[in-house]
Amino acid sequence: MAIQTINPYTNQVVKDFEPASAQQVEKVLQTAEDTFQSWRSTHFDHRAQLMHKAGQELENRTNHYARLISLEMGKPLKQARSEVQKCAKVCHYYADHAQEFLQDEDIATDATRSFISYEPMGVVLAVMPWNFPFWQVFRFAAPALMAGNVGILKHASNVPQCALAIQEVFENAGFPKGCFQSLLIGSKEVDALIKDPRIKAVTLTGSEGAGAKVASTAGQEIKKTVLELGGSDAFIVLADADIDAVSEKAVQARLINTGQSCIAAKRFIIEQSIAEPFLAAFSEKMQKLKTGNPLEDEDIDYGPLARVDLAQELTDQVERSIQAGAKLYLKGGQKDKDSAVFHPAILTHIEKRNPAYEEEFFGPVALVFIAQDAEDAIRIANDSPFGLGGSIWTKDIKRGQELARKVEAGAVFVNAVVASDPALPFGGIKKSGYGRELSYVGIREFVNQKTIWVSTPQE
Repeated sequence: MAIQTINPYTNQVVKDFEPASAQQVEKVLQTAEDTFQSWRSTHFDHRAQLMHKAGQELENRTNHYARLISLEMGKPLKQARSEVQKCAKVCHYYADHAQEFLQDEDIATDATRSFISYEPMGVVLAVMPWNFPFWQVFRFAAPALMAGNVGILKHASNVPQCALAIQEVFENAGFPKGCFQSLLIGSKEVDALIKDPRIKAVTLTGSEGAGAKVASTAGQEIKKTVLELGGSDAFIVLADADIDAVSEKAVQARLINTGQSCIAAKRFIIEQSIAEPFLAAFSEKMQKLKTGNPLEDEDIDYGPLARVDLAQELTDQVERSIQAGAKLYLKGGQKDKDSAVFHPAILTHIEKRNPAYEEEFFGPVALVFIAQDAEDAIRIANDSPFGLGGSIWTKDIKRGQELARKVEAGAVFVNAVVASDPALPFGGIKKSGYGRELSYVGIREFVNQKTIWVSTPQE
């Protein structure tokens, strides 16, 4: 895929970029390695000061960075601003807490003193997607840099201006040259990067296929990886739920980022006794949503998908699912095969072996399943190759918590839409990946958890 900015709403090429040459890649790698040797020894106070400045840079230039996001992947401006502000939040969070999270941890043993020391690993390669082109990067970069590592970003080829702008944020904040660099290369060059001995670990957010390739190469090189892959999150509605209020949340949960989110609700599992009224309310609210040009209309609810080919792939998934027996409750869909605009749709009557039962639908298509009761809803929720997030909606909070423990996922929210928060671990199980980002758990992924044992010398 060419490295270029294409406005998803107009499908017009805005700017082309020349991929980095072999010499430029070598320079980036060596600069990163050289910078790490000095950056690793800096004090947390110094790192925190710079990270706070990065957060301030994002806050001061929110509109500038938001417009880049909207231009390159079609996110409505108000949502793009929220993304930039969330990145500022994670910068401030790790600036405030990294030293606490990585302080020496004393362990009582027979030693005079024994403790765990958390030490940086080195150059970490981040392979990141286009759907949250700032947030996905900052949730890795803020903890990694605060831990004393340095980062190299290989971003998605359709968001090159976002990639370069993120490097600009850290440079404007005063981080040393080489602390964070964006490398404009294609996906075929990632394999060689991982094999370079200067790369010590890899983090990837992306598709199941991309994760498998990265994990395979990194495994051969014995290098640490964190993978945050796809999701087909369950949105479980129990019979006692408030249909009007929860159907409103269901629309919100499905249309996160125009449905292009790993943690957007995709499978709506409804108890049989309320299925019909819920579906009616859900569909009615879906049809009231407004779309338009994300760079010009502040009042839209969703924008185009990030690329025309992604809309075409989603259309194909819907068509294959209908051919396999699913029914279209709300038509929606791609009105023009050469457009990235895809209107919300709802599929029902989805049985096993249907594409909609197994595949992730990365766009505004809701998959609806009817459960006989709560236990059947949990069974359907867990009958998926994915395990990223999920939610349960009920007036009985105690029961909701009990059922949440039974859902196979990295996070389950009771009476709330699944979201990420700097203070909470984020990641999945099964084919949704492994490892965690955010929280004190995330910052410890790319450090050497070194045991140090000290004994008093004998006379």
